[in-house]
Amino acid sequence: MYRTLLILTALSGFLTVALGAFGAHALKDVLDAYDVTIWNKAVQYQMFHTAALFAVIAWAQSKKINLRSVAWAFLAGIVLFSGSLYILAFTGNKMWGAVTPLGGLSFLAGWALLIKSFLILQEN
Repeated sequence: MYRTLLILTALSGFLTVALGAFGAHALKDVLDAYDVTIWNKAVQYQMFHTAALFAVIAWAQSKKINLRSVAWAFLAGIVLFSGSLYILAFTGNKMWGAVTPLGGLSFLAGWALLIKSFLILQEN
């Protein structure tokens, strides 16, 4: 039921570790201190939301409820927020900073949808 989302979530977890290591080792002499901060923020938000995705999917499956919109919003946030920060840090192209807030809005939408789901959930 949530197979595609689980695969994408696992891929995100894998990439978070790989990109964190890449930033710490391969880019240590390439990025300046500011860009390292941007890179690390991208890794941090990606990991937080990857963990949240696993929790949401596991909980949804255990309760047999549909939380796909929450999961897709989190995935969109990872791609837009973290993705734009990775590109910004690596290229220095400031235009990518304009994409980052869209990812933040996607994260907020996911959390808001999760709150809504909890509010309408019937106690069992």
